[in-house]
Amino acid sequence: MTHSRRIVLGLIAALALLIAPAAAQAATTAASPATQYYVSLGDSYASGYQPSPTGAVGSNSTAGFAYQTVTAAKKRGYRYKLVNFGCGGATTTSILKSVGCSKFLLGPHATGYTKLTQIAAAERFLRAHRGQVGLITVSIGGNDVTSCVSNPSTAVTCVAKATGTIKKNVTALAKRLRAAAGPKVRIVGITYPDVILGLSLRPGGTSLANLSVIAFRSLINPALRTAYTSVGGKFVDVTAATGAYGPMTATTTLAPYGVIPTPVAKVCTLTWFCAVGDIHARAPGYALIANLIAETLPKK
Repeated sequence: MTHSRRIVLGLIAALALLIAPAAAQAATTAASPATQYYVSLGDSYASGYQPSPTGAVGSNSTAGFAYQTVTAAKKRGYRYKLVNFGCGGATTTSILKSVGCSKFLLGPHATGYTKLTQIAAAERFLRAHRGQVGLITVSIGGNDVTSCVSNPSTAVTCVAKATGTIKKNVTALAKRLRAAAGPKVRIVGITYPDVILGLSLRPGGTSLANLSVIAFRSLINPALRTAYTSVGGKFVDVTAATGAYGPMTATTTLAPYGVIPTPVAKVCTLTWFCAVGDIHARAPGYALIANLIAETLPKK
């Protein structure tokens, strides 16, 4: 082999050593999903509220579904950075009209908005990050109907009236989100576990428990579904997924209640209602919601 040929081969080998790591890094980068923003709006379910196990006032937690959705989505090939605007106590009216949210009502690491409504804060972020947002979720409507639980004789009328407001407001909310985010961003609206089923464990509570199933299945959830799908969004029926529509004649044993209807046992297991009278999901309940949201994402 000539001296010049050895020099050429040596240069080729040196270049190969330089190029190989860069090529490997480029391949790894191409294979890894780019980080996108995930924007969450809504009420205390969105902010991740958890009561004290004794029933005392609790706090917002990363056990909330929005936080767990980041992990659930990663298993399907998505890398999201959460931007959470959820505010405890929000209604379908306040999310559109009330300015600001106390820091105590915001979720962990949430983005504050002292001079804007929740929807306006989300719109500002969405417009500023066009093309960088992969998912929007909304949890709203539950606080619009909580007052209807107090009286069985007026419950259905009360929910029917509230449902009209829910449908109108959530449709307006969904339209504004779609306009701000663009036509391709996935919008997912959720509903709630039917915690009122837990009233069947209390004296005189069976009537309200039965009415609550009708309210979710025939009034609240159809209104929410129509609102979200009107802008090409998805609707996740958490009520159905948490077993509320199952037959009350089916029973199971759950401590400390003994033999109880299976739908009631499920809501007792997934939420705090039976234990301490709180409407919020336990961490496994929030995880179930997160997985339902992740399942709406096409697997990469």
